Amino acid sequence: MTVLLVALGAAVGAPLRYFTDRTIQARHDSVFPWGTLAVNVIGSLLLGFLLGGATAGGIPPAVVTAGGAGFCGALTTYSTFGYETVSLAEGGSVLYGFANIVASLAAGLAAAWLGLTIAAAIWG
Repeated sequence: MTVLLVALGAAVGAPLRYFTDRTIQARHDSVFPWGTLAVNVIGSLLLGFLLGGATAGGIPPAVVTAGGAGFCGALTTYSTFGYETVSLAEGGSVLYGFANIVASLAAGLAAAWLGLTIAAAIWG
């Protein structure tokens, strides 16, 4: 049952990641990977919320499995983040590459903390 929940969540998260990334990136005339940053921050926020809700007993384990491992796992993308950062540096945009590292780490951690905080406010 667990594998099915993960697969169902991923079946929604993966195409949403692609669509969101492409939609956001198309709106920016920049080499900076805004789309990847956005999906990673959104996924971090949602995962923080799910885990915070689960810890407080407000979100059932099956929802955490489907939403966390499945949906968030497919929505977020560490491999694309790594690839885009290296590509920026190799393409001469070292400052953008460094900014991507700092922004992704800071925004992702802040989003996860915010998700946990929201869950604690709801169920705490």
